[in-house]
Amino acid sequence: MGSMEEALLLKPPPSVVVCHHAAAAEAAAEACHHDGCPGCAMDRRKVSLGGSIPYKELFYVGATSLAASLPITCLFPFMYFMVRDFHIAKTEEDIGSYAGFLAASYMIGRAITSIFWGIASDRLGRKPVIVFAMLSVVILQTLFGLSTKYWMAIAARLLLGSLNGILGPVKAYAIEVCPTEHQALGISIVIS
Repeated sequence: MGSMEEALLLKPPPSVVVCHHAAAAEAAAEACHHDGCPGCAMDRRKVSLGGSIPYKELFYVGATSLAASLPITCLFPFMYFMVRDFHIAKTEEDIGSYAGFLAASYMIGRAITSIFWGIASDRLGRKPVIVFAMLSVVILQTLFGLSTKYWMAIAARLLLGSLNGILGPVKAYAIEVCPTEHQALGISIVIS
C-alpha cells in the first residue's frame, strides 16, 4: 500500500470528531474545538457542568418520554367501544380481534421505521427528529380520535407508529447531555 493510500485510510473524514476522550476532558475540549460541531459543543457543556446533574435537560427528556408513551397506552380503555361503534365486527367476540389489530398497527409501523429514525437522528440531529415525532403524535393521535371508519383508525395508528421514531433519539440525547457518572439516571428517566 502506498503512502497516499495509508494517509487517506488514517485520516478521519471531516464529519468524524476525534476529541471525545474521557481523560483530560477540559484540555480535549479546548484543543479539539471544531466550530459548528454538535459533539464538541456537548463536550464543552458537560465540562462546564462540572459533574452535576443536568436537571433541565432531564426534565425535557422525561416530559418527551411521557408524551411519546401516550399513543401506546391511552387507547386501551376505549378501544373496545371504538371498534364496536365502527360496526365492523359481526359478533361481539370479534371485537377483541379487531381491537388487537388496531393496537398492533402502531407497533408494526414503529418496527418498520425505527432504524430509519435512528439514522435520521444521527445525520440531522436529535432535536429535529424529536420535534418532528412530537408533532406527528399530536396530529395523528387527533386524526385517530376523529376516525369514523376502521380503516381510517388503522391508517392513523400505522402512520403514527411510522412517524414516531422518538425512543432511540431520546435515549441518545439523554446519554449525550449527562456526564458519564449520571448517564444511568438519564436512561432510567427515558425507560420509566
